[in-house]
Amino acid sequence: MNTSFVDALIIYFINPVLGIFMILLIGSIILSWLISFKIVNPYNPVVGSLWRMTSMLTEPVLRPIRSILPPLGGLDFSPLVAILLVQFIQGWLLPRIMIAL
Repeated sequence: MNTSFVDALIIYFINPVLGIFMILLIGSIILSWLISFKIVNPYNPVVGSLWRMTSMLTEPVLRPIRSILPPLGGLDFSPLVAILLVQFIQGWLLPRIMIAL
């Protein structure tokens, strides 16, 4: 199999995965706001399972960012940094890799 084909296949796999991660990250942010403002009950089985799922999928990325960036005034800016990193990868890094292929 041609190595450029394999590289392109990896690139075309990474972009949708990053898009799905972005959706999960935004969903996690919105769900955390809804739980904090007591709009939804975290003890509801559906809400609890959604919260656990989004936390399980986003925490491995957010935890290292939180260790570098402390909370400022009780606000957690790690999701914002993660969104900016994903946008950088999708908008600048992946197109440069595709040109190099």
